[in-house]
Amino acid sequence: MKNYELVLHRVEADLAAGRLRIGGRLPGERVLAEQLGISRPSVREAVRVLEAMGVVRTATGSGPEAGAVIVAEPVSPLTAVLRLHLATNHLPMDDVVQTRVLLESWSAREAAGREVAAGELKVAEELLDRMDATGLTPEEFHLLDAEFHVALSGLAGNVLIAAVMASLRSAIHGYVMAAVPNLLDWEATAVGLRAEHRAIVEAVRGGEPDRAAELVTAHIRGFYQAAQL
Repeated sequence: MKNYELVLHRVEADLAAGRLRIGGRLPGERVLAEQLGISRPSVREAVRVLEAMGVVRTATGSGPEAGAVIVAEPVSPLTAVLRLHLATNHLPMDDVVQTRVLLESWSAREAAGREVAAGELKVAEELLDRMDATGLTPEEFHLLDAEFHVALSGLAGNVLIAAVMASLRSAIHGYVMAAVPNLLDWEATAVGLRAEHRAIVEAVRGGEPDRAAELVTAHIRGFYQAAQL
């Protein structure tokens, strides 16, 4: 095991045991180096890795904000990893589509089954209203579309699913935009997508789990087929 991995394992163990919590501060470089019997540069290397992973936020100086603080930002590093894999073609598009179908159809089914309150649907509905604006470019439309799908997945009440969805949608945005020129009629496609979004929300609001899941599946597969992805 490399020296910096000792620090990572120590932090992981402290988080699991409750000795470290969100907002807590890691021991200083000197203390960690002495406790683990490694050099201070190895500690600094480990902290940089933790920061890149979104586990800690660091600040220099000697004030109350200095040092490495535990934060909760699971989406950013996951998004970066997915983007890199997609860029190198390590994630086949068929697999991406299937993953979206599995996650989003499950989320829609769960959301419809738990009788989501009208207030919980407000964010998704506001996004749909913004997508109805005239003159939206494909880029603007699909950015709102991505937010809508993330908001919809969040209605299931599963934080991890919502985080994965946010990362996945951000990671594939470039693929979606690259496929827009493949569509025979973008305006007609946008009209269809808007209608499908509304139908999904109505199924969730109406407490129709099977219908909500079926609509989401058809919506996702239909776009990828139309865009020839």
